Amino acid sequence: MTAAQLLLGLVLASAPLGQAQAHKPSDSYLALRIDGAHVAGQWDIAVRDLEAAIGLDSDGDGEVTWGELKSRHADIAAYALARLALQADAGPCTLRAAEHLLDHHSDGAYAVLRFQADCGGTGDALEIRYSLFFDFDAQHKGLLRLEAQGQTHTAAFAADRATQRFELRRASVLEQFLSFTREGVWHIWIGVDHILFIVSLLLPAVLTFGYRRWQPAPRFAPAFWDTFKVVTAFTVAHSVTLSLAALGVISLPSRLVESAIAASVALAAANNLLPLVRAGRWLVAFVFGLIHGFGFASVLADLGLPKESLLVALVSFNLGVEIGQLVIVSLFLPLAFALRATWLYQRLVMTGGSVAVVVIALIWLAERALNLKILNI
Repeated sequence: MTAAQLLLGLVLASAPLGQAQAHKPSDSYLALRIDGAHVAGQWDIAVRDLEAAIGLDSDGDGEVTWGELKSRHADIAAYALARLALQADAGPCTLRAAEHLLDHHSDGAYAVLRFQADCGGTGDALEIRYSLFFDFDAQHKGLLRLEAQGQTHTAAFAADRATQRFELRRASVLEQFLSFTREGVWHIWIGVDHILFIVSLLLPAVLTFGYRRWQPAPRFAPAFWDTFKVVTAFTVAHSVTLSLAALGVISLPSRLVESAIAASVALAAANNLLPLVRAGRWLVAFVFGLIHGFGFASVLADLGLPKESLLVALVSFNLGVEIGQLVIVSLFLPLAFALRATWLYQRLVMTGGSVAVVVIALIWLAERALNLKILNI
C-alpha cells in the first residue's frame, strides 16, 4: 500500500458502516450486587436495540409503546438471560427474571430487567460471560457495575472481551483503570464523528492560505505546532466537559449534544472549503471540543458508578481517548506533510474529503435533530 492510499484511507474510510455508528454507540448497563450465595441484578437495555433484535413494534407504526413492550416481557427476559452467564466457584449460577420496568437514559428509553441468580455460594471469584447483541452488532458494549464485599468493580464487555473474571476479595483499581483506558481508546476509534472532526481540523495543518487558495507549507515545524495547538485545545476542552458531565455537574439532552457534534463536524470541514477561520483554528477546536466532551461523558454518566469508582473510570477513560487521538494524529500528520504538494492531497483529500465530510455530517445532523434514519449503508 502506498503512502497516498493509506492517507486517503484514513480520511475517507471513516465513513459510517451502519446506522449504529451515526448515533450514540449501543450500550447496555448491567448492575450486580452479591450477598452471600445470591446475586441481585438489574440490566438496562435500550428499547431500540431490543427492537432490532427481536422486534417489539407489533403494529409497525415506528414507535414502541409500553403496551407493546409489556406484552413481550417474557421474550425480552428469555432473550437477554440466554446471553448472560455467571460462573461462581461452586458452579454455574441459575438466572431467573424478577421484575420488568422502564427507564430513560440520556439517549432514550431502556427496558429494565431485574433478575436473581442463585450461585450456591459465590466464593472468592465470579466469572461473567456476556454476549448480548454481539451476533449482529460487534460494536455493542456492556457496562458493568459489580458490588461485592464492600467493593465496587467496573468493566466494559465487548465482542473481543466477552468473558471476564473478577476477584471479589481483592481491590481492582488497576483492572478498572486498564479496562476504561482501553474503552476510551476504542471509543475514539469507533466514534466516526469525533474522528472526522479531528481530521477536518488537521487537513489544513500542512498547508498555508495565500493568494486565495491553499498552498503547501514550506516546513514541517509550523505544521507540527499548528497541530499541537489544535489537539491540545480539543483535549483541554473535552476533558473539562467530560469531567463536569460525568460527575453530574452539568447535564444536556443527548439529542442536543449529538446534533451539536454533527454540526461541529460539518462546520470544521466547511471551513476547509471556505476558510473563514485560518490562524485561530485552535479556538474552533476548543469551542467544539466542549461539546464533544458531553458525548464522551454519556457512557460514564449513565453507568451510575459510585464517586470513588467514577473518578478512576473518568481519568482512565479520558486517558484512553487521548491515546487513541494521538495515534490518529501520529499516523495522519507525517503522511499529510509528505503529500501536501500533490494533486492527490490538495484536490482529492483536502477538497474532496472535506466535501464528503460536510455531506455526511449534514445527514447526521438531520438524523439526530429530527430523529430520522437516512444512512443505512
